[in-house]
Amino acid sequence: MSEEVDPVLPVRPSERVRKFPTTPGVYLMKDAQGRVVYVGKAKNLRARASSYFHKAAELDARIRDWIGEVVDIDFVEAESEVDALLMEARLIKDIQPKNNADLKDDKSFPYLQITTSEDFPRVEFTRQPRDQGVKLYGPFPRAKSLRGAMQVLQKIFQFRTCSLDIDEDDPRWRWFRPCLLHSIEQCSAPCNLRIDKETYRTSIRRLRLFLDGKKDAVLREIEDEMKEAARATQFEKAARLRDELKALRNLSLRGDLAKHAQPEVFYQDPKRGLRALQKVLKLEKLPRTIQGVDIAHLGGTETVGSLVSFIDGLPFKPGYRRYKIQSVEGIDDYASIREVIARRVQGLRERDEAPPDIFLIDGGKGQLNAALDAFRVQDFQPPCLISLAKQEEEIFLPGQSESIRLARRSYALRLLQYVRDEAHRFAQHYHHLLRSKRTFGDD
Repeated sequence: MSEEVDPVLPVRPSERVRKFPTTPGVYLMKDAQGRVVYVGKAKNLRARASSYFHKAAELDARIRDWIGEVVDIDFVEAESEVDALLMEARLIKDIQPKNNADLKDDKSFPYLQITTSEDFPRVEFTRQPRDQGVKLYGPFPRAKSLRGAMQVLQKIFQFRTCSLDIDEDDPRWRWFRPCLLHSIEQCSAPCNLRIDKETYRTSIRRLRLFLDGKKDAVLREIEDEMKEAARATQFEKAARLRDELKALRNLSLRGDLAKHAQPEVFYQDPKRGLRALQKVLKLEKLPRTIQGVDIAHLGGTETVGSLVSFIDGLPFKPGYRRYKIQSVEGIDDYASIREVIARRVQGLRERDEAPPDIFLIDGGKGQLNAALDAFRVQDFQPPCLISLAKQEEEIFLPGQSESIRLARRSYALRLLQYVRDEAHRFAQHYHHLLRSKRTFGDD
């Protein structure tokens, strides 16, 4: 009589995920035939994958129609959340899971686009990818995550994201002043020819290798070039490569997309707001950078100032600044604005940083004139100074008695409102920091 053996019951996905690691990675959900039906990325694999099997998930319209067919779940670890994001996009493109179907061909999802025919290729976020002259990566499921990844990678590879047409043989670029991104070491400034075409294109080639999942090859190449530069006593080049190598190896320590993710102002194209502003303000060129200033009073005892930076119509958080007002007693918005502007101008000069294309002050004529006085005292001419008054949403310009009133649905007004509101939010955040930690910032 043969011995009876109890059948081995398969482990349910809800139980299997409990043993997942808490590291970044990609999870793959499978049906009874072993086919991958959904791919997702996670900063914490165990926490994210487990969330699909909670009762609350049954109410989520995005997953309730297909989660019941999942009988198995697997994972692939990644070194960082950035690596996981790129791995997710590659797997979706290769496997084409049916429940990621919207991502397979839908051009409304974001792509990372690298131009290929320019002397200094640019790296762009786009929802309308070009058919020629570019290398595309994506589509990506989440716009914020892609924007965050681009900022993390830009800190390492220092690529440009601007729309300038830069020709290495045009000597006029040597007189062009780089933007904020160069000041904070997030762009190598080909716009000022501070990097030659060959070196820049080498960095772009390494970026493409990384995006293709060949990080180890990039690390080996950089390390070999660093050693060769040291042997040739090219110590400045060797030091630059050493820093690049360290940053890439430490990607897991800096690749937190939540810290770098930027919200979208316009779903279609943020530049629509910039083009509208160029027309409304009668600017000679399309504005690329906007900085907004706000003053906030904390319980009537402390006054703080905030400055936020926008690049290409989107918040650029590394350019944010906080100020605890030091020279003003009591509540005096005008004097506080003058102090913030003075300290900002000093910071620009100390770092040899280009001013923004537009300075936006929260307030009416009085606040605008206070800012204008501060610029005059500092002997500093802002490219474009305006204010936006909250009540009627009027735009004031220096020397003009009449305000500009735009339609509430105007792209130009919506962008200015977003800059103004972000400056206010950042000032209030500083309020909470002062109350909880009593830590003070400076320019």
